[in-house]
Amino acid sequence: MKKNLIAGALAFTVIVGCAGTTASKPGTTVSAANAQAIEAHMQFLAADALAGRETGSNEHEIASLYIATQLQALGLKPAGDNGGYLQRVPLRKARLAQDSAKFTLHAAGKNTELSYPKAFFTGPSMQFAETKVTAPLVFAGYGLVSKEFGLDDYAGLDVSGKIVVLLTGRPDSLPSEEAAHLSSLKTRLAAERGAVGIITVHTPKQEKVRPYASSLLYLNAPSMEWLDASGTPADSYPNLKGGAYVHYDAAAALFAAAPMSLADIFTRVDNQQNPAGFELGVSATLSRNSSHEDISSPNVIAVLEGSDPELKDEYVVVTAHSDHIGYSNDLRNDDKINNGAMDNAAGVAILLETARLFAQLPEKPKRSILFVVVTGEEKGLLGADYFANNPTRPIDKLVANVNLDMPVLLYPFADMIAFGANHSSLGKVVEQAAAKEGIALSADPMPEQAIFTRSDHYTLVKKGVPAVFLMTGFKSKDPNQDGGKIWGSFFAKHYHKPSDDIPSLIKDYGAIRYDAGVVFADINFNIALDVANTEQRPYWLKDSFFNGVFGQPYNREAVK
Repeated sequence: MKKNLIAGALAFTVIVGCAGTTASKPGTTVSAANAQAIEAHMQFLAADALAGRETGSNEHEIASLYIATQLQALGLKPAGDNGGYLQRVPLRKARLAQDSAKFTLHAAGKNTELSYPKAFFTGPSMQFAETKVTAPLVFAGYGLVSKEFGLDDYAGLDVSGKIVVLLTGRPDSLPSEEAAHLSSLKTRLAAERGAVGIITVHTPKQEKVRPYASSLLYLNAPSMEWLDASGTPADSYPNLKGGAYVHYDAAAALFAAAPMSLADIFTRVDNQQNPAGFELGVSATLSRNSSHEDISSPNVIAVLEGSDPELKDEYVVVTAHSDHIGYSNDLRNDDKINNGAMDNAAGVAILLETARLFAQLPEKPKRSILFVVVTGEEKGLLGADYFANNPTRPIDKLVANVNLDMPVLLYPFADMIAFGANHSSLGKVVEQAAAKEGIALSADPMPEQAIFTRSDHYTLVKKGVPAVFLMTGFKSKDPNQDGGKIWGSFFAKHYHKPSDDIPSLIKDYGAIRYDAGVVFADINFNIALDVANTEQRPYWLKDSFFNGVFGQPYNREAVK
């Protein structure tokens, strides 16, 4: 741990507002981030008046207007649609009619109804008001296909016109980030092979990570997807008419006529053996009714134009999401507003301070800096994915992305996690920027969570843009505080709960560490500044899985 002298210096920064300097270019300096400004932004964005900033809500519109006007006041130019700061994201909100969800198993001449939601649950269809499909069931393991890892769970299976049954999760043998990417393709892989539905089996292993009952808290929550120019939901597969997530106790009946029982499959999984697929010898009917509402919600986009005649047409992208999850459905709590102070008012506040540092530079960076504050992260990275597919600047001119999502500002962190740093040349940049503030880089402490694939930057990664996602580490500069325990406590007690608000966090942890936000902002600024002023654009490392999957000729180490 660092000595208390550093913590004292940070406290002094809070008192004087802008103490200290951050290096920009030789011969120039820029004021450090301002703790009071970070506090003020968080107080506004996490206020009860903004009602949890639900995607598509009027309160989120107010938050977006606040962010846009803050960027405008700094002198940044609009980079959204139609010469403005906003990029409207067309969305479809879909709700399931709860009493319409039906799952009927047809086996040995008998029809058995599974109970909703005790035995299974489902979500709404994004395309159809009514769906009903009856088809044979085929087990396809985890439903993964990868040449790189020698996987093909569909080998020898004909799933055309059938409902595939898949295990949730992925094999333990796969690296976590790569496995998470492959898992995100499950729906597409099934649809491409002609499946008409997907049944996912909740496993005992998954129960230990996320209990089945936890998912039931969100039964009434709407689903959302962004719409393309034709009004069709993105990533939609009209042939997939049915879907269900089934508890393992109920799922055992699906395997009653199969060559292997579900219990035997779980045993194989526990022994690190991937189960092969087979016909289940039974069929099922899945049906549901859905209601639809087409809405929109804004991304906020602004640019600080670069100074180099050629490089100014390339962009370093700094992202954070402005939305949260709105009102809580938990009847046990009188407080219904999910304020999202850390998730992600803190990230937006740090982005705004990063923008101020750039705006006040005595000499502008060579490349341009594009600030993109996205909507719909909590609904499935929707605003970020819309921007990645409809960028307001050419996608091949976006050289890197630094993403800010849920910095936990509850202790004076002594280290930082940079998810994705091991995949591109950005790793060295982050390490140097953190070192300037006396902050070490630590390895991913939760590789099983595959966090690199779970926030907004990943939508740009899939377009070939190298990216890092920054998180406060688990070490504290204060020997009396265990950063890891505080982080874990926040995640267990406050994450996606109404208590992620400023008064509750101060009550539990004594203070919000806006001084730690200063350090975070200064590191974020120096990362973006380094990339903006370095002639060589960031590139994917030769041995990175994502280099092979997403890398482009202009940003691959292999072609250097």
